[in-house]
Order: sequence, then structure tokens, then C-alpha cells
Amino acid sequence: MRFRPFNLRSRIYLILAGLVMMAAMGGVVTVWNTFRIERLLSEVINSDVTAFRVVVEMEAALVNQKGFVTYYYIDGNPDWLRQLGEYRQIFRRYLDKSRQIASTPAQEKALDEIATEYQTYVDTKDIIVGHYQRGEKEVGGRLHQKTRRHFFKILSLCEEYKNLYLKQMLAAEKNSQFQARAIRAAASVGILFSFLLSTLLAFVLVEQVFKPVRALTRETEIQEGVKPIEENEISALSRSVRGLIKDAGETHIELQKSRKHLMASEKMVMLGKLAAGTAHSIRNPLTSVKMRLFSLSRSLVLTAIQQDDFNVISEEIRHIDTIVQNFLEFSRPPRLNMQPVSPSNVVDNAVKLLEHRLRSYGVQVEVERKRKLPEVAADSEQMKEVLVNLIINACEAMRTSGKIIIREDLGNDGNGNRTAVIRLSDTGPGISESMKIKIFEPFFTSKEEGTGLGLSIAMKIVEEHNGLLDVESVEGQGATFIITLPVKPPPAEA
Repeated sequence: MRFRPFNLRSRIYLILAGLVMMAAMGGVVTVWNTFRIERLLSEVINSDVTAFRVVVEMEAALVNQKGFVTYYYIDGNPDWLRQLGEYRQIFRRYLDKSRQIASTPAQEKALDEIATEYQTYVDTKDIIVGHYQRGEKEVGGRLHQKTRRHFFKILSLCEEYKNLYLKQMLAAEKNSQFQARAIRAAASVGILFSFLLSTLLAFVLVEQVFKPVRALTRETEIQEGVKPIEENEISALSRSVRGLIKDAGETHIELQKSRKHLMASEKMVMLGKLAAGTAHSIRNPLTSVKMRLFSLSRSLVLTAIQQDDFNVISEEIRHIDTIVQNFLEFSRPPRLNMQPVSPSNVVDNAVKLLEHRLRSYGVQVEVERKRKLPEVAADSEQMKEVLVNLIINACEAMRTSGKIIIREDLGNDGNGNRTAVIRLSDTGPGISESMKIKIFEPFFTSKEEGTGLGLSIAMKIVEEHNGLLDVESVEGQGATFIITLPVKPPPAEA
């Protein structure tokens, strides 16, 4: 199995993961050691230091017992014996407390020795006090000298007991120092590894990210013919990539337009050949048929049924002539006679032309305008054909009755240029989303007898006027066709 090297993203992620792990491990070790040190200090403070303080207090209670018997020997005041008894109780209380704190056999053994020696010391003192109370001062004085050995022996044992705790505290200190050295060593190793990983990450970023990015940025600047700018590489690349994306988007749009134009051109070539053949093969005989029918209509006396048949034949011949005419109009570019004209006048003429047909469909037309639209450069007859086509389509969509609203307004093309906008809205069934993107394509129709060329011809005429034909619709809520034409700029003042 062949080994596949890590890609750039994987390497950067691995290095970052290593840095995060080092930081996490360092944090965990540090927190763990702080807890250990805290526990160690708590043990020292709660046991060793407390025990050491108790021993000191016990020594103080022992020292305070010295001299009371002598004072009693001198003046016989029993208050000295009462004070001696109080300090004895204090000593025993601290001795009991030391027993409770003791945690090792050595400590317990030392406390037993102190307790034994102290009991001997107390018993001897009591004997001496008894001699003094009986007046045997000479015997008590000799025995008094011997108690000093017991006193100093107890002091010595207390010192030894304190040394046990001193040793424990010194051991705890050494342990904490060892742990501190271990933490410093671990931190040093972590810092070293972090430094190495950071250096490696910097090397990877510089060699495999920033240098290629800079090279790519300079290459794009050279390709674009832009003078190199000293700036952040990522910002420069981002700027270049945005430019490339914009260019690619514009190129894609232009490519789509070119493809549409190419497809339309191919269809037009095919349709031109078909239209030429149709014109020679159909139109001349059709014209003769129309003329003969016209002559017959003037000379024949027909019954009502025959007149209906005659009208049907005439209407179908007219329909065939319209189809042939649409083919011819689509296959050749319109010949425009551009003149200054107000789109409002074109709207009025189209509505007036279709008055009788609108009544036959039962459709009402309302024109909403604040004032007439300014003049545009247009062929009024061609634009009238566009409006007639849109109005008839709306009537056929509404079938029996409905309403058409034509709104006129001024707009802006986004570059500061004024536009004349005509919005033709109907109350028909609307257009579905799937049909909206196809209705301007040649030969696409939803009518059983349609050719699918009406809207294509209308769009071609509007585009020849440097305008735009668009549609807005929600299925079930009617449709609105929007004609946008550039307004003719006003003449310059002399």
C-alpha cells in the first residue's frame, strides 16, 4: 500500500492539534500539581504545624510549673500550689491533644515517654510538697534537687518530639521542591516543543501558503496588467480572486447570452429557409383563394348556414395567413423607422385599435398615468404591434371577461439614465414558475392553435429599441408584462 503524504490542510491541523495538546497537557499538569501542593501544604499546616504548636504550648506549660514549690517552701502560701495545679492541667490537656494528632508510631512512642517522665516528675513534686507541709523541709529540699533531672529530661523529650515534626516538615519541603523542579522541567519541555511546533507551523505557512499566495497574487496582477501593490498577501489575493470571480461571472453571463443568440440564430436560419419555401408554396395560392372568396362573397346569395361556413373558411384562411406572416417576421430582423414618439401615444393607439375585440372578449382596459411619458426613439408601428400582441394574449388568457390595467411611469436604469416603463397587468390565471422562463422562447406556446412566436417577436422588437421586456406573475393572481425603454435625452441648450 503506497503511503499518501498529508495535504497542506492536514499538516496545519496536525501542528495546531499538537500545540493545543501541549497547551492542554501543560494546563492539566499545572492544575494537578497545584492540587498536590495545596494538599501537601494543607497536611503540613493541619497536622505538622498544629502538632508543633501544641508541643510548644506543652513546653511552656511545663516551664511555667517550675518555681511554685520553691515559693511554697519560702512562704507557705497555698495559692502557689493552686497555680501549679492549673499549669499541670494545661500540660495534660496539650499532651492529650498531641496524642490525638500523632500519626506515626515514633510520635506515639515519644509521647508515651514524655507522659511517663512527666508522671514521675509530678509524683516526686507531690512527695516534696507533702514533706514541706509536714515541716520536713530538709528532707524535701534534698528531694527537690533530684526533680530537676526529671524536668530537663521532659524538656529534652519535648525537643525530640518537636524534631520529629520538623523532620516531616523538612521532608514536605523537599517533596514540594522536587515537585516544583519537576513542574519547571515539564514546563521547559512543553515550551521547547511548543516553540518547535510553532516554528514548524510558521515554516509551513510561509513556504506552502504565503509564498504561493504571493506568487499567485503577483501572477494575477501581471495577467490583469495591474501594478503590484505592496500589501497583505491575503488581502491582495482576496482582491484578485474577487476580480477573477467577477470576470468569470460576467464571462458566464456573456457565454449564456452568446449561446442563446447562437441557438436563436440557428433557429432563424432554419426558419428563414422554411419561411422562404412557405412564402413561395403557400402564400401565392392563399392570396388567390382569398381574392376568389372575396369575389364570391359579393356575388353569391347564401343561406345562414352557408354564410356561417363561409365565415369559418375565411377565418381559417386568415389564421393561416397570420401564421405565415409570423414566420416571415421572426425569420427576418424588423425594419425600424425610428422617430421621436411618446410611448403614451402608442398605448392610446393600440387600445383604440382593439376596441371592438376587447368588447367581444368582455375585457375592460384602464390606463393609469399621471402625465404623458417623455419621448423615446422608437418605431411607433412596431411598438404598437408589441402592445397589441400583449393585450390580445391577456384577453385570450382571461377568455371571457376580465380587466387589463396599463400603468405608465418613469424609472431609472441604475446608471442615472431615465427610462419609460409600461406595465400591462391582467386578472387572468397567471403564469407558473416553470413557464415564466420559457414564454419568450421561440415556438413555445400553451395555446392549442398558437405558433409560439408572438412573444418572441415582441421581445425582439423591444430589444431592437435597446429596451427590455420582462414578466412578473404569481400563478392564480394574474400576470404583468413590463416594457422598459430608454428615454430620449433632452436636446442640449445652445
